[in-house]
Amino acid sequence: MRIIDETTLQSYKNHIYTQEKSQNTIDKYIRDIRTFTAWLQTQEHKDITKDCVIRYKKYLEAHYRPSSTNSMLTALNGFFEYTGWHDCRVMTLKTQPNHIYAQEKEMTRTEYEKLIKTAKEQDNLRLAMIIETIGGTGIRVSELASITVDAVKTGKISISCKGKHREIYLIPKLKRKLLDYCKKKNIKSGVVFITRNGNPVDRSNIWTEMKKVAEKAGVALEKAFPHNLRHFFARTYYNMHKNISYLADILGHSSINTTRIYTATTEENHVKMLECLELVV
Repeated sequence: MRIIDETTLQSYKNHIYTQEKSQNTIDKYIRDIRTFTAWLQTQEHKDITKDCVIRYKKYLEAHYRPSSTNSMLTALNGFFEYTGWHDCRVMTLKTQPNHIYAQEKEMTRTEYEKLIKTAKEQDNLRLAMIIETIGGTGIRVSELASITVDAVKTGKISISCKGKHREIYLIPKLKRKLLDYCKKKNIKSGVVFITRNGNPVDRSNIWTEMKKVAEKAGVALEKAFPHNLRHFFARTYYNMHKNISYLADILGHSSINTTRIYTATTEENHVKMLECLELVV
């Protein structure tokens, strides 16, 4: 009988670490496998077979979005590949890319500026600077730890993520503001954005603070999450320059198809573009 025990899971975790996956990716893969094992405990037959995984796939289809379902199945297939359980692998769902997103998720420039202003009013200068830094560069939240005092002084941030290396350049205004922030917080070396204990801030720190500030600023909570700032940067850049290849380089994407997700139009704008065709007479 096939089972997934902690020893095998730890061994797989070490394996994907040697493949130089990011820590966030490793954590997600393990979390997705644990989700499968938790579901398995609710089943009458707990042996891991192809039929079992197909039933799990149907369960995911009923409870998750297609993109989430495929992501979770990919994690599981990778584990089966590692364990040699090739017969348990299943196909992911076939989906058509959707480059239209709900209007209520789009952060406007006014809302972006409101978040910064309110964070300062709440005496949370660190959050205000984080919002401006992500919004002004498009970096990932996990890449904030690459922003050091020395890097800010040079105006160039070197980032290594997912086996790729790229340079992020700070515009003079952002560089000055970051140096001023370091001076006010007496940060003379190391990572710029740190907690009271001196550790680099993480996603959960920023998420919680953004929600509180958004509520005070009157910005919808659905828009107030760190990764949405990266989307805001990408849409703003693309709307102005229309250069998706260069944007892909800035964001650190290997595929332009990934970048297209960040430049999606809203439902409202999509309808307006269709109306401009004037084909309904």
